[in-house]
Amino acid sequence: MIGFVVGVFAIAGMIKGTIGLGLPAVSMGLLSLVISPFQAATLLIIPSMVTNFWQLFAEGHVWRLVCRFYPLLIGIVVGSIWSIFPTLGHANSSFHTEALLGGMLALYGLYGLFSKSMPNLATHEKWLSPIVGYLGGALTVATGVVVIPVVPYLQSLQLKRDDLVQSLGLAFTVSTLCLAVFLHLNPVENTPIDYKLSLIALIPALMGMWMGTKIRYRIPEQKFRKVFFCGLVIFGIYAVLHQLGVI
Repeated sequence: MIGFVVGVFAIAGMIKGTIGLGLPAVSMGLLSLVISPFQAATLLIIPSMVTNFWQLFAEGHVWRLVCRFYPLLIGIVVGSIWSIFPTLGHANSSFHTEALLGGMLALYGLYGLFSKSMPNLATHEKWLSPIVGYLGGALTVATGVVVIPVVPYLQSLQLKRDDLVQSLGLAFTVSTLCLAVFLHLNPVENTPIDYKLSLIALIPALMGMWMGTKIRYRIPEQKFRKVFFCGLVIFGIYAVLHQLGVI
């Protein structure tokens, strides 16, 4: 089990180091093949928190971004408390959680393939931020992954590169904190949170990120992104169809 977890986080970290995202999505997708989504989400807590803090505080001006995106952050918190979706570990929700996770991974992959055609939503930021935040928080405690719709939304605001990276790190950090609190307050019977294994998973994740930064300069990033997102689409669709009993 430990060997599988180490391998998953090494791969996920490498992908994040190469293209700057994907650690939670890849980790949840692969881990959910052999353990429950709740267990997979608990293993994400420490690796996600550390890498998100790294991403958030790599540059300055964090408070400026907090002041701008506080409606989004409040929405994430509210969504994690009152989710409209079946949450991780909820009674009889395993089917819905895994199908929802598969659907999110497929949407994430499609978004990654066609993100260049995203419209500019900056003029609607004031009223969209709390809505997007709520959906992001609700989906985080339902699937263990904060992707849709937070990532596409932030990238549609036409932020400068450093602001975008930090804004994503800010949203990821708040979402991970909310997920950690949710998992702690809503434990599944006979499934304690394994903080030790989560801490162990941090090591291959950081090593993978380091390897990913090296790979970034050796292969065309756009080609790598295309293969990665196509893989997410295929994997996500397979997960949904498998849960529906089609395959």
